[in-house]
Amino acid sequence: MPHFLDFDYFYRLDNPELWVGIGLLLFIGIVVFVGVPKLVAGALDAKAAKIQSELDEAARLRAEAEALLAQIRQEKAEAEAQAAEMLKAAEADARRMEVDSRAKLEESLTRRQALAERRIAQAEAQATADVKAAAVDQAARTAEAILAARLAASGDDPMLAPAVARIGAGLN
Repeated sequence: MPHFLDFDYFYRLDNPELWVGIGLLLFIGIVVFVGVPKLVAGALDAKAAKIQSELDEAARLRAEAEALLAQIRQEKAEAEAQAAEMLKAAEADARRMEVDSRAKLEESLTRRQALAERRIAQAEAQATADVKAAAVDQAARTAEAILAARLAASGDDPMLAPAVARIGAGLN
């Protein structure tokens, strides 16, 4: 049988294992007497409190971050809605401006067409008057030439010369 299982051998004063056991019990007794377990427990409690405060701080920061994220998402949604509204308003303004521009262009073209038609009508009237005047002048000269030729062939008639002059003056 091995010697460490021998009960009598264990309690002998020359047994080193007995002295190791007594030293261990004394060490544990001194450690308990001095209050090391309280110190260790206090240090562990302080460390646990510090860790708990860091966890609380992390939870608070996370809550703040989530609130900030929610706020940013809301602001983004509002900005997108505002941008969509502005785009709709700009499109409506562009359509209105297009309609106004077309109406003004139509009006301007109508005015220019009317002005051109008036100028053409005036030019036609002037040309007609010029042609009539030229025709009257030509007719008067032709009539004068014809009458002058007849007079020259028939002789001098004192009543015919003033009548021809009056016809020529009346036609001009």
